[in-house]
Amino acid sequence: MVTTTVQLCGRFAVELAGRRVEQFLPGRQGRLLFSFLALNRDRPVSRSELVEAVWWSAPPRDPSEALAALLSKVRAALGGDYIVGRSELTLALPGDAVVDVERAFSSVHEAESACARGDWPRAWSAALASQFVARRRLLQEFEGGWIDEWRRSLEGVRLRGLECYAAACLGTGGAELAAAERAARELVQAAPLRESGYTLLMRTLEARGNAAEALVVYETARERLREDLGTSPGEALRSIHRRLLGAGG
Repeated sequence: MVTTTVQLCGRFAVELAGRRVEQFLPGRQGRLLFSFLALNRDRPVSRSELVEAVWWSAPPRDPSEALAALLSKVRAALGGDYIVGRSELTLALPGDAVVDVERAFSSVHEAESACARGDWPRAWSAALASQFVARRRLLQEFEGGWIDEWRRSLEGVRLRGLECYAAACLGTGGAELAAAERAARELVQAAPLRESGYTLLMRTLEARGNAAEALVVYETARERLREDLGTSPGEALRSIHRRLLGAGG
């Protein structure tokens, strides 16, 4: 049973060895420091990086002293030896710890691998798991350059998850085709220059017997790509288009 979890998307929550500790972190600065360490726990973080992450808009008069005081308070709030190192610091969590952002990335990778194998049930569940995290706003109370970078990465995870979910529903067929269409339409709306969204939508509409509507989607994609990029649809879209025209003839 997992007893160490870090939730940075949506409601901020930290449970260490079964003990909730987020309310003990020293204010906004304590949450920012902990979050930066959690998001970068795969590597040592320099003190200068932490200063920039916490005080990115208004650095303190004495950054070293301010950081030392904040680290002392965060360590006391967490208890144990969760923050290790001196000049470079690492958040050392137990091996079974779950950080929601990490789970989003690993789940979408699993979904993509399952799609490549045609393992639709596994792709379906992994894609949903990635979206469960990526749809929620990272560190919703805060703003900052490094936070924006992580948010952009998570938006990429959301789009990849949508793509995998649509593909899994399409591969499953039957009653799941309606969900495939919804996911594909959401993907097209969120990323109108991403040809995979149009491809999935056309394939789904074809599978649902709506070939004429699929042809309309192709024209929408063709016009959007021409106007925004000066390009034509790729082979995946064109092949579906040819097949639909052939079936209509």
